[in-house]
Amino acid sequence: MSNTRRLRPAIVALSLVPLVLLAGCATPPEQGTETESDFCAVMVTNSGGLEDRSFNQSSWVGLQQAEDELGIGAQVLVSTSESDLAPNVQAAVDTGCGFILTVGYELAPATAEQAELNPDVDFAIVDEQIEGPNVKPIVFDTAQAAFLAGYLAAGVSSTGIVATFGGGNQPPVTLFMDGFVDGVAKYNEVHDTAVVALGWDKASQDGVFTGDFEDTGKGLATTRAFIDQGADVILPVAGQVGEGAAAAARDSDGVAIIWVDNDGFETLPVDYRDLVLTSVLKNTGDAVADIARQSSTDAFTNAPYIGTLENGGVGLAPYHSLASRVPAELSAELDGLRADIIGGAIVVSSPSAPE
Repeated sequence: MSNTRRLRPAIVALSLVPLVLLAGCATPPEQGTETESDFCAVMVTNSGGLEDRSFNQSSWVGLQQAEDELGIGAQVLVSTSESDLAPNVQAAVDTGCGFILTVGYELAPATAEQAELNPDVDFAIVDEQIEGPNVKPIVFDTAQAAFLAGYLAAGVSSTGIVATFGGGNQPPVTLFMDGFVDGVAKYNEVHDTAVVALGWDKASQDGVFTGDFEDTGKGLATTRAFIDQGADVILPVAGQVGEGAAAAARDSDGVAIIWVDNDGFETLPVDYRDLVLTSVLKNTGDAVADIARQSSTDAFTNAPYIGTLENGGVGLAPYHSLASRVPAELSAELDGLRADIIGGAIVVSSPSAPE
């Protein structure tokens, strides 16, 4: 793409003052270690906000990484409600920056509209697929890693009951849930067990949802209901709502959670760390940093980035303080399953899988 609209603007509109203040929190490149660049990039969050312990936060880390490594300007516009979405994408375009990153399916309509109106600007969107000559989808086949998480959950459960729930019935959410219940089923097949996975029916593509990604009270209530049914490992796929799941687990002996998107052991409050069995990781930060780099060097393409186990785009986090709950034999089985998925011997399928 051309660099004709990529100069950092000398004057920032008053409406973008909060953006500039927030962007100023990023650590600038050390003098003498990086070459300063005219190129600038703007990220627009979805309505979950920047510190969502999920993909907004991870995406911003990636853009800050690009800022540190390349000396580019990185800014962020935080959406706190749906009414902010389209205006924030417009404001991002108005900065004159050459790369605009939007995060989440909610931003798809505004991203598609602005990309069409601004063909000389590079756009990328996380967790959504949009077609356009200047739009790069950043998506992840999280079902592959969630399959491993489901197998792990079944293997460590002492009650024989595990559970999952989502924030909304949307492909980026149900993709995790599909993989999770298939992993549980695989464990049952291998070990001739009957571990039950509550909260999701893959065949009907329906299950338990809280209806949003911010209300931790809903996560608390939903998880308590699962615990009352005997579940002792719970996978919330619901952004900040998942903190409510962690709170419920903290109040119940022997209950663990599996986090999503980033390593919950590192991003959740300290009180919840010992409850995190593992996390289903999306390596959003490195993907964003690499695509920003491509845009700044005119190497940008609209070919989707699809994170997989093979390319390191998805994976499982370490077991951290709950490592003692994972027998060596089970860990070895997971290593073998990972190799089989990468090699094609096991195909993890989902109607929500990115293409």
